[in-house]
Amino acid sequence: MKFRFSAQVITAIIVLAYATSLPAQNSTPQPSPAKRAITDKDLFNFVWIADPQVSPDGSRAVFTRVVTDEKRSGYETSIWMVATSGNEDPLRMTNGKHDAHARWSPDGRRIAFVRGGEKDESGKPRPAQIAILSLAGGEARIITDLPKGAAGPVWSPDSKRIAFLSSTTPEDIEKEQRKKNDAKIASVTTGANSRESAAPRNPAAKADSDSDRESDIHIITRAVYRDNDEGYLDFKRHEHLWVIEIPTTSDEPAKPLQLTSGDYDEGEIVWTHDGSRIYFLTSRIDEPYYETPSTDVYSVASSPKMSGSAPEKLVTVPMGIGDLALSPDGRRVAFHGSITQPVRSYSQPDLWIMDLAPNAQPRNLTASYDFDMGSSVFGDNAAPRGGNGATLHWSPDGRWLFDTVAKQGRTPLVRVDAQTGTVTEITHGDQAVLDFSVTPDARTAVALVSTPVAIGDLFTVLISDNQSGAQTRITDANKALWSQLNLTAPEEINYKSFDGMPIQGWIQKPPDFDAKKKYPLILDIHGGPHAAYGWVFDHEFQWMAAKGYVVLYINPRGSTSYGQDFGNIIQYHYPGDDYRDLMAGVDEILKRGYVDPKKLGVTGGSGGGVLTNWTVTQTDRFAAAVSQRDISDWASWWYTADFTLFEPNWFKAPPFQDPKDYANRSAITFVEKIHTPIMFVLGQADYRTPQDSGGEQLFRALKFLKRPTAMVVFPRETHELSRSGEPWHRIERLDNILGWFDKWLMGVPHPEYEVRPEKPGTKSADH
Repeated sequence: MKFRFSAQVITAIIVLAYATSLPAQNSTPQPSPAKRAITDKDLFNFVWIADPQVSPDGSRAVFTRVVTDEKRSGYETSIWMVATSGNEDPLRMTNGKHDAHARWSPDGRRIAFVRGGEKDESGKPRPAQIAILSLAGGEARIITDLPKGAAGPVWSPDSKRIAFLSSTTPEDIEKEQRKKNDAKIASVTTGANSRESAAPRNPAAKADSDSDRESDIHIITRAVYRDNDEGYLDFKRHEHLWVIEIPTTSDEPAKPLQLTSGDYDEGEIVWTHDGSRIYFLTSRIDEPYYETPSTDVYSVASSPKMSGSAPEKLVTVPMGIGDLALSPDGRRVAFHGSITQPVRSYSQPDLWIMDLAPNAQPRNLTASYDFDMGSSVFGDNAAPRGGNGATLHWSPDGRWLFDTVAKQGRTPLVRVDAQTGTVTEITHGDQAVLDFSVTPDARTAVALVSTPVAIGDLFTVLISDNQSGAQTRITDANKALWSQLNLTAPEEINYKSFDGMPIQGWIQKPPDFDAKKKYPLILDIHGGPHAAYGWVFDHEFQWMAAKGYVVLYINPRGSTSYGQDFGNIIQYHYPGDDYRDLMAGVDEILKRGYVDPKKLGVTGGSGGGVLTNWTVTQTDRFAAAVSQRDISDWASWWYTADFTLFEPNWFKAPPFQDPKDYANRSAITFVEKIHTPIMFVLGQADYRTPQDSGGEQLFRALKFLKRPTAMVVFPRETHELSRSGEPWHRIERLDNILGWFDKWLMGVPHPEYEVRPEKPGTKSADH
């Protein structure tokens, strides 16, 4: 229950606060405490915000708050609420440790969310389930109990039902019921003083138990059989659409109904305005790995009582699409998608609109707008759990669509005319809108905003009047920590590359920077390669600068946010001229006189790892390098990565048909040219860039060549190590990167990177 104060009480509190904050007469003013430099371990105290959702009356917003757990080995998420007026402190709404994905009921009386982390009687974690919280009071109540869990709740327009996704099968439910029945029998017989109670179960029961055992082997029949985020894929299990009626009393059982089935996954749930049907997206192709993507739009009756309960296909859209949004009149949908023809290395995402009619053709609203719709620049500190990412929103009259766009290193919130496609920027300045939600009257948005000196907080943004774009902060999640830190904004640079191509980049300087000194430099290269640095928080850059390094980060050709041609220019030439853009940037900063040319370091992850490897095969100007989650052998990667469309997009043919092209762009081919001391940072569960197709190959070759090298392998970590890996691992990653640079650029001893004799009594690798 919220307490409200009268105007007189509020005035009294303000006067008292003001009076007590005044210094006593004739007292000596106290100096403000000096701020300190940011550290690697400050990450443990970061607070992240994700997935803002505005209430139906526009007065409040719920969001997911993320912190590191007590053991610092994972993350905890909870649902919080804040008034959009900004006049109240945020309130915690749920007490779970893994609550996320909150969604308002249309009547504003309840919140649905996903709760994970619950444990069964034996202490084993249960799959995440859908829960609801009444704003009238009381504890949250879990309403699903499916063996494989439930996710993605979407309320029906009348607030009486929730649609969601689950991979649970009828066999799972049957098996779960058998276990419950066995548990009941066991509880009845336990403690009975008879020989029968101690007797073993009959052979038939034993056979049932054996049949319930889940095998842990993988029988693989498909080209892509594992995923960076999910591990090995189970092709017998698919995400299907379910619906559940909300119980009217707490003790009333709720039974979910499965609406779709079959051998394909579904997603992007959208209810029709009358609640009679549900639209969803799927792709009903058995093995789509070597085909250009396409998406089927289907609908299904939301209840078996309604006629025609089988799913009905509306249209196949010839591209991968997402962020499906239904127009206010229910006749159209908007979505994001990238054209597939002509074949490109990079195909810019656009905003599309399509009538909801059989065989309708989508219309590209932003075909003449040369920036990335629904996209953002990136740093290393978006919420590691519970994030949703910005989606599309319609104005109630159907005239406008609200979206984000990655544009020249920034991410503004924009308004798009639903007829003409005209794009108007709402927010401005050096920042990135990472997510947002719009009030029902489309007068205000609640936006998650990040800058190079702020991880991300919620702001209300006026979006429909003469003050459009005005921002008011309503959360300050890291206020206590940030008040202690001396953070500085980077300096933007723009320069011409070797061929006159304009390139944008940033210089992060140490907090106590003195232009008369000479500093070591770290060139930090982004991945992708089709991604972009920009005006967004990056802990890595701030910390490297705090440790005394000048950090240079650049968007070379191939980066997004500069238009279709700039992004696609590296097709069939990667790595190549993008490397030359980076070297031109290093030359540009050396002209300024405050960087020691003998103390240059280079690092990057994923596509940045590719370019780090390539750089040290092309030049010896760098005194040290750290290659992260890299690719050293394109041919090997073609056979082992968790996706396939880098050919024909990046290569014209597979490696067994054109081995020379793959070899000519692979660092392993030129390993003998590497003299730079190089470390490799790898994730053991990284299926996007498997370690044996990347740094492990170069490491082994360099050891043979007796060149200085080291390899740091992180167990359990995927390709997302730097952004959402285990907190301690994220710290150790930063420590090892800087440890390597400190050793080779600053002369700081790091014996852990040296080959040392075995200790007495230890066994060698030969035993």
